[in-house]
Amino acid sequence: MPSILIDAERLRNPNSGLGQVCLHLGRQLLRERPATRPGGSWDLTFLVPKGSTGVFGSSANHVEASWLRRLWIPGRYDVWHCLHQDSVYLPTRSKLILTIYDLNFLERSDYSAAKKARRLAGLQRRIDRASLVTAGSDYTASVVREHLNVPSTTPLRVVYTGVAVREQDAAAEAPPFLADDDGPFFLFVGAIHPRKNLHTLLPLLEAFPGHRLVLAGPDHHPYAQHLRERAKGIGVADRLVMPGGVHESTKLWLYANCEAFLFPSLSEGFGLPVLEAMVFGKPVFISRLTSLPEVGGEDAYYFETFEPESMAQVLRDGVRDFDRDAGRKERLRMRAARFRWTSVAAEYWKLYQELAAGLPT
Repeated sequence: MPSILIDAERLRNPNSGLGQVCLHLGRQLLRERPATRPGGSWDLTFLVPKGSTGVFGSSANHVEASWLRRLWIPGRYDVWHCLHQDSVYLPTRSKLILTIYDLNFLERSDYSAAKKARRLAGLQRRIDRASLVTAGSDYTASVVREHLNVPSTTPLRVVYTGVAVREQDAAAEAPPFLADDDGPFFLFVGAIHPRKNLHTLLPLLEAFPGHRLVLAGPDHHPYAQHLRERAKGIGVADRLVMPGGVHESTKLWLYANCEAFLFPSLSEGFGLPVLEAMVFGKPVFISRLTSLPEVGGEDAYYFETFEPESMAQVLRDGVRDFDRDAGRKERLRMRAARFRWTSVAAEYWKLYQELAAGLPT
């Protein structure tokens, strides 16, 4: 029977974007697994972090990641799927599918040219080893083609990410950091990092004096303190709410209760939080950069520049337009519904079957 290993080691950070991809894609792959084929059923093994054996249930095999596993992973696998381009767990003989979600490091000003070159070289070695490469968006695929050499014999396919949030899973009550009923709020969800361009949102609090701005996400980068100091400098610190990372149900409550979702990011491989806000039928205001237009489509509102007056006008006009356009909320929900994990898993099973087609039966 054909055997497949799925590298889901990034579950070590289950609330990160990659952790969620590993969790939801892994579960859906099991649900979509073909029952039989000539030669037997498909054997599915997950590489998981230490202590996570059993996370995908008893119908799958589990191998726990470790330093030793970088050198040797027990078992023989016909197809090996790395769910992230920087994985240190690579096969020696299996047909490799390498998934690339972004090359955001190329945009980082804190990376030297030499460091970027080293990362590109490492990624090129993985591509050279791969039988098939997938990218998380058309934009990411274009960046891969621009900066790396994908052999003509190695297919490069675009497979989008799915969205798994549901309105009914939102917390019933406001989180403590918003427990007081102090008016409407705008929302951002994601890592607090310079590439998210969040400092451009602070002047919006001057333009909307009755609103708060919630920036929910890991805030360990020095940029978080920079935002706090800048908010204090322009006199809006009392309306800037930065709770750090939040529980999933709290995140969903924020989506459900915000007035609008703001995402002025400079560099994205996909932009999952935008889709999550759209599930809740919220107006999303995003940049036109990198992959974000692929996610937002025609019914998102776009910041054409990051000048404070322009952004405030886009937000003001957009909120007004959203209130007048009765169908826009449903169109946003319908667009988000296209990005389903069932479709993602089905696409990957097609790719696994393509690679396994030449195996002995």
